[in-house]
Amino acid sequence: MEQNKNTDLSELTQKLVNKGLKIESLIKLSNEVFKKEKRNSLSFNELLYEINKNPEYIFRDIFQIIYDLVHHFIPKGIDEYPNTGNSIGYIHYDSSNLLENDCEYPFFADRLFVNRFMKLIDGFKSNIQKNRIYLFEGPPGSGKSTFLNNFLKKLEDYTITEQGTVYKTEWRLDFDKLNTNKKFEQTISNIPELNSQYYDQVKLNQKNSQLIFSCPNHDHPILQIPIEYRKEFLEEIIEDPKLKKEIFTNKQYEWVFKEKACSICKTIHSALVDGLEDPLDVYRMLYAKPMLFNRQLGDGISVFNPGDNIVSKNIENPTLQGKINHLFDKTSVTYKFSHLAKTNNGVYALMDIKEFNAERLKNLHGIISDGVHKVDLIEERIKSFFVGLINPSDTIHYESIPSFKDRVTTIKIPYILDYNTEVEIYLNKFGENIKRIFLPQVLENFAKIIISSRMNSENSETKKWITSPAKYSKYVDKNLLLLKMDIYTGTIPSWLIDDDVKKLDFTTRKEIINSAVLEGDKGFSGRKSLTIFNDFLNKHQFNDQKITMQMVEQFFLSKDEYINKIPEGFLKSIVDLYDYNIMQEIKEAIYFFNKEKIATDIKDYLYAINFNLGTVKKSIYTDNEIEITEDYLKGFETVFLGVASTKDKRNEFREENQTIYISQTLSQEIKLKNKNIEETTQFIDLFTKYKNKVKEGALEPYYENKNFRRAILDFNTEQFKTYDRRLNDNISMLISNLKKKFKYSTNGAKQICIYAIDKELFKKY
Repeated sequence: MEQNKNTDLSELTQKLVNKGLKIESLIKLSNEVFKKEKRNSLSFNELLYEINKNPEYIFRDIFQIIYDLVHHFIPKGIDEYPNTGNSIGYIHYDSSNLLENDCEYPFFADRLFVNRFMKLIDGFKSNIQKNRIYLFEGPPGSGKSTFLNNFLKKLEDYTITEQGTVYKTEWRLDFDKLNTNKKFEQTISNIPELNSQYYDQVKLNQKNSQLIFSCPNHDHPILQIPIEYRKEFLEEIIEDPKLKKEIFTNKQYEWVFKEKACSICKTIHSALVDGLEDPLDVYRMLYAKPMLFNRQLGDGISVFNPGDNIVSKNIENPTLQGKINHLFDKTSVTYKFSHLAKTNNGVYALMDIKEFNAERLKNLHGIISDGVHKVDLIEERIKSFFVGLINPSDTIHYESIPSFKDRVTTIKIPYILDYNTEVEIYLNKFGENIKRIFLPQVLENFAKIIISSRMNSENSETKKWITSPAKYSKYVDKNLLLLKMDIYTGTIPSWLIDDDVKKLDFTTRKEIINSAVLEGDKGFSGRKSLTIFNDFLNKHQFNDQKITMQMVEQFFLSKDEYINKIPEGFLKSIVDLYDYNIMQEIKEAIYFFNKEKIATDIKDYLYAINFNLGTVKKSIYTDNEIEITEDYLKGFETVFLGVASTKDKRNEFREENQTIYISQTLSQEIKLKNKNIEETTQFIDLFTKYKNKVKEGALEPYYENKNFRRAILDFNTEQFKTYDRRLNDNISMLISNLKKKFKYSTNGAKQICIYAIDKELFKKY
């Protein structure tokens, strides 16, 4: 019995301990939330101190906040052509922190869209994008809603932080100073009970006898300084000459000197001036309150769906109005505003311009143009970030109104056109592990096939650049879409000849990138591409072998609904390019690259060609003794010209290199510029060509070697040891390098080699 009592007591004690731990965890969590989300108001004096210290942080309207928000989450991008005349500003940005991370549904933005978006945002800093509505236009399934939802979520998150704080006017009206002949208790007794509907908007602090409420129009506190005194006032407050110049001359701060307070704040200010003996008491009742951006409450952010009814009724607060009337006996302060005021200096968003949202868009015409809205007889000034989503077919709602059309900025948000981003979407949807079941390059090629359906086959801009596409027939399709896809990712393919690379100048690149706005509104949608990819995975992911390019090709050929959307000949071309690429990998993996030997051969050759045949010279670059014979020179030259080259061709090669060596390499680069031989243009050019030529011939010994295929199949088995040592070593190096350099598994490396042998790619490439 005693033992049972002890057991019960022990269990009870443990329960209390566990309960205490839980309570402690809850307290810790609540403290963290409190610390993160609680932001105290600043008195006007405290605000002046902050203005003096950091005015560019304090003076931010919604457009500056959005600019800061985007650049907070998106780091500075990378330009392939920095500080050169070739840069078109086509930057690689990482938008993951803004649009993907910590979002319920990530939005994967390709490079084309992010560049358009960043150009729009950068325009906000210069104050050139005001009095407009921004419509993100794209076809169904392009992810428009996901983009806007994620953007607005990050705006809410950012404005909770200290660096994202936006200030609005808060009034703390002192009853004692305004009601000198009345007791505070007497005043309170004449006012109705607080209406719970407005409890969060109005706080009555009985201890300090204050009526506290904030401006419903989100006026910045600086606007409570009369506009005619504002510049002189800030001249005194801001002491740093550099900061002062920034605020007084930069267009992004024009609003500080031009905007007026709302009608409510203006009449309160006037009433306070009339009712107080000390003018400074007006500003002792003025505070700067951190502004709340809360989409759920429609405060700072209001989002309207097409089916949301239009409510035109003005917003009033009878309880607060009664209190204000008791404070200001002789002055009428009308506390009334429209729903637009709740997003003044905030975001007003329309999800799809149809049904009720089409009417909302038309109603915004005058407000966007003039920034003014009527609330009964009161003039309400509105400055918001007006944004909407629209399908191409719904542009009729504003295109028929010329004056409104001029106020619309359209940002294209089409289907993905960057195959790297398309792959990211697959990995996000189906898991990173799916990469393991594909051979290298195959997953990217699947994405390219999907994207080809979204592109324009005419491709006039790229064809204008590459005037003879037939010379690249083994690398690209006849419409050059594969080439254009690489340009969209910021890549210049290595197989382009030098002349065509030089022709890809500023104008040509700009034309090609700009042509993307006409693409991405047809073909497989984002949702459809995920369905197609899912069907493909269900068919192949449980096979023993890795997914190959042949499987991808057969999958798309098997259904007319797929192949009919893919440009003619594209599928064959992408397989040809894949074959070419894997052959480059195999050659790179199997040939023995001895950098030191190649460098020595080039140095000795460049020295030797300056002397007569039959002489023996000691190289000044390597200290090697060279017997300069025709056979010695021929051995080097046939690496570049081939074993079938004629004596005339070799002499021409020899004379050309001797001329370059004497006139440029030796006299200019080595003697004048004091370069090492390995740093000269001639050496670097010969080294690159030598390496490529050696690589090209790396597979020649295996063209007719039947044991080569069998040995690859037997790799990693006991049978593999029975092959001759040289073949054994070469295949071991081949498999090892394919794994190390190109991320193949052992079985994947064997699989790709057998694929190349069986398709006789060794002879083709």
